[in-house]
Amino acid sequence: MLRMDRLSTTLVRLTMDRPPANALSLDLIQALADDLTRLGEEAEAPAVILTGAGERFFSAGGDIREITARAEIAVPRMRAFHRLLVAVECYRCPLLCAVNGYAVGGALELVLFADHVVAGEGATFGFPEINHGLLPAAKGMRQAMNRLGRRAAERLLYSGELVSAREAQAMGLVDEVVGFHELQDRTRVVAETARLKDMHLFSAIKRTFTDAPRMTDEELEARTLGDMQDYLNRGETAAAREQFLQRKTRQQHG
Repeated sequence: MLRMDRLSTTLVRLTMDRPPANALSLDLIQALADDLTRLGEEAEAPAVILTGAGERFFSAGGDIREITARAEIAVPRMRAFHRLLVAVECYRCPLLCAVNGYAVGGALELVLFADHVVAGEGATFGFPEINHGLLPAAKGMRQAMNRLGRRAAERLLYSGELVSAREAQAMGLVDEVVGFHELQDRTRVVAETARLKDMHLFSAIKRTFTDAPRMTDEELEARTLGDMQDYLNRGETAAAREQFLQRKTRQQHG
């Protein structure tokens, strides 16, 4: 149902493998959230690539049989999905999506929280819930507005229409579009490059992206000063600054 492949000491691929459409069942949702939580707790947390098995589906979104079940089943399932969105949003290292085929409904919500999205040329995106008597999670709808802007989010959510990979790229939903056979390799290159950055600084940037919309100016100032004291006292960041200054000096005397 969920495969974890250690591609290197600092890179993991999580593959949703639930035929025929990699739909997000409660078990799959919980497995994703649990794995991201465990990986994030590792001392050298890896970059993560999230993808789907096969060519046709990244994921068809929530399993409608569970979603429309009795409240005593549907409510815990939605709580679990909200927890998964939080886990994706708060994962402290790079989290990328390699989107093969359809990424709709709840699967699109996962994509919206990724740090970088590479889509195959045949990928398709959308929120069809309004046409099926359903609603996305409120957290996912807010992220759609934050990522895409209100007008683009309204277009997807109000209409239920699906858009191509190229349209999704134009909307800012997708970073890159490549051929299907290049998808995994290209996403791995981007993930490995991102993971070479200082993960302490990467995590600080990501945390502020998440928190800033709900912070006051005073809280933002406190965050800035707290982060500054932290990174100025770290040996790794001091070394990076020294290398930069030495490079500037060589350029000036070159």
